[in-house]
Amino acid sequence: MSFEFSVKSNLIFGCGSADKLPELIQGYGLKKVMLIYDLGVKAAGISEKIMEQVEKSQAAYVIFDEVISNPTNEIVEKATAAAKTAGVDGFIATGGGSSIDLAKAVNVLMTNPGTIGDYAGINMVKKSCLPLIAIPTTAGTSSEITNVCALIDTEKVRKYVVIDANLTPSSVIADPEFTRTMPAGVTAATGMDAITHAIESYVSNMASPLTEYHALKGLEILYKNLPAAVKDGNDMKAREQMMLGCIITGFSFSNANLGLVHGIAHTLSAHFGLAHGMANAAVLPYVVEYNAESCPKKTAKLAEAIGLTPCGDPDKDKKQFSEALRKLTRIVGIQTLSEQGIQEKDLEMLAKDVMEEPVLAFNPRQEITEEDVLAILRKAF
Repeated sequence: MSFEFSVKSNLIFGCGSADKLPELIQGYGLKKVMLIYDLGVKAAGISEKIMEQVEKSQAAYVIFDEVISNPTNEIVEKATAAAKTAGVDGFIATGGGSSIDLAKAVNVLMTNPGTIGDYAGINMVKKSCLPLIAIPTTAGTSSEITNVCALIDTEKVRKYVVIDANLTPSSVIADPEFTRTMPAGVTAATGMDAITHAIESYVSNMASPLTEYHALKGLEILYKNLPAAVKDGNDMKAREQMMLGCIITGFSFSNANLGLVHGIAHTLSAHFGLAHGMANAAVLPYVVEYNAESCPKKTAKLAEAIGLTPCGDPDKDKKQFSEALRKLTRIVGIQTLSEQGIQEKDLEMLAKDVMEEPVLAFNPRQEITEEDVLAILRKAF
């Protein structure tokens, strides 16, 4: 048995943990930080709470609140220019994966030359980055504890990732209170993203005993609590468990990587701007069925993690698990691809582009064909 497993971030978890922010800022010796968040975080009043804590640390700050869903190379360049002009020595990213991924990308360019596209791939970032404190307001992407950032190259019309240990946030404040104002639709989409992370990392061909442990535990927690969190945003027990499950799952997929579901979702987001979690959720049940042929025992273990009892017939077991996932997506309000605006005429183009996705290398079932992907897209349509 031989494998590598890395957990890098310092984590502070619990309701009220945002009060620890001044201590962290002072601990890093930061004098001027950039606060990165989107307008939703501002509207929810969360950014104001963060500013109050920063002011207690006596550090100066500048604000970049132009975060967009699925950050592009252009928005990275704009935020980087603002950070360099201001002369910041650290970052505080508050929000979902888009805010934290943008902060990671900007942070790379503060200490490394060139453009962010130069660092696409694995282990391309040579110089250490500035301190980055991540404060998630969603329970889904796990970006706060991972070594990955996902970006859109608008010229090539593709979503790509930068994967490097230097990207991982220095510290994380995971305060479930900050997820309380998250709308039901966002709760559903981000929660399904986390469930996808658990499933794909568990069956990944890079999985190890440690990633498998975290994937199964994360899935168990997420599946049990997502409907309650969507139904009642003030159910803080469910909110807390969703944030915990998301972090646990992040430990898995940041080490084991992902697969075909994400390959399809990246392509959908690049071409049509679909929310990442919604794209994942729409195709997840059908990719599970497709992959089960190559990993029937693992599919049965995943089914057990959500409370199902496998019968020992691989075909029946995969259908039972897939149907449970389809039922969950209906309960939490996930739309089909057609309901998300995809047209049938787009499917062949999408299937072709999915074949170029690097993440397919980690999928348990290899020798994927364009026809296979098209069949999955048609089922999800």
